[in-house]
Amino acid sequence: MNYRYLGKQRLKVSAIGYGCPTFVGQLSDVGEKQAIDVLHRAIDLGVNFIDTADHNNGNNEELLAKALSGKRDQVVLTSKFGNLRGQPWAKGREVDGRPEYVSLACEASLRRLQTDAIDLYYLHRVDPQVPIEDTVGAMVRLIEQGKIRHIGLSEAGPQTIRRADAVYPVTSVQSEYSLWTRDYEVNTIPTVRELGIGFVSYYALGRGFFAGAVKNFSDLKADDSRRKVPRFYQENFDHNARLLKELQKVADAKQCTVAQLSLAWILHQGDFLVPIPGTLRVSHLEENVRAAGVVLSPEDLAALDGLFPRNGAAAGARHDKDRSKELNI
Repeated sequence: MNYRYLGKQRLKVSAIGYGCPTFVGQLSDVGEKQAIDVLHRAIDLGVNFIDTADHNNGNNEELLAKALSGKRDQVVLTSKFGNLRGQPWAKGREVDGRPEYVSLACEASLRRLQTDAIDLYYLHRVDPQVPIEDTVGAMVRLIEQGKIRHIGLSEAGPQTIRRADAVYPVTSVQSEYSLWTRDYEVNTIPTVRELGIGFVSYYALGRGFFAGAVKNFSDLKADDSRRKVPRFYQENFDHNARLLKELQKVADAKQCTVAQLSLAWILHQGDFLVPIPGTLRVSHLEENVRAAGVVLSPEDLAALDGLFPRNGAAAGARHDKDRSKELNI
């Protein structure tokens, strides 16, 4: 495994991280064992960057506590707080960055994770009702108390990042980034590059699209959240599938899979970028890890830019409704 460094404090993480899939409700005994087996294999392969959040009432964190028993010191453990969407107790509030909530959320995550400290703690979504200086100030107090070690922001815009970094060095900004979601290259990625902040890419495989997980809209199960994503709608899928076929040609020439090519492309955008693909299959995990060894030439990168230019090539939006009020703010 190759390793990279995030932020001015140089947090050492594997070049390919692992983003824990969202577990809805409680996993069956078989599903739980499968998830833990994947996590253990990731650690065996040198993947030390394990990413989760406190969504779904902390089910992911509880599972991680089991998986990391006896292995906690082998990983850089991250979690997030502040995204309340779908929580019945949130009383209509979708984001919470209030200082008093920062402390409460962290204590709850520490209990579920059964750990003394979270290595990298993210504000999951910026709260427009709370000055970012106040939220980050509360996170700094968590560092002083030894409860977290590094500060991160998720889906924060350039000005918010600058204001937050002026309070305390931000280690990482995490946002959606892949071949078909490149809009953050305009302002956000140049900002973190300038400030010496790491950039972590979630949905690095386009919600599984670049992993070949979906061949047709009808393949999606009735409860699959991607049914609500316009890029997977049938009227858009055929266009996007044609792009995937062209991408396959590039991957074939490199003797790698499309998933590996997609992850390698992210790694070639700068040594401060780290993708965190998630999977529940050991075979897919091993495939993803091997992407760190795929070398792309300038000609390869030019070909990929031609297929998936910054201004967008995919048909359909990446969300089913306007979320501009919560992304990149």
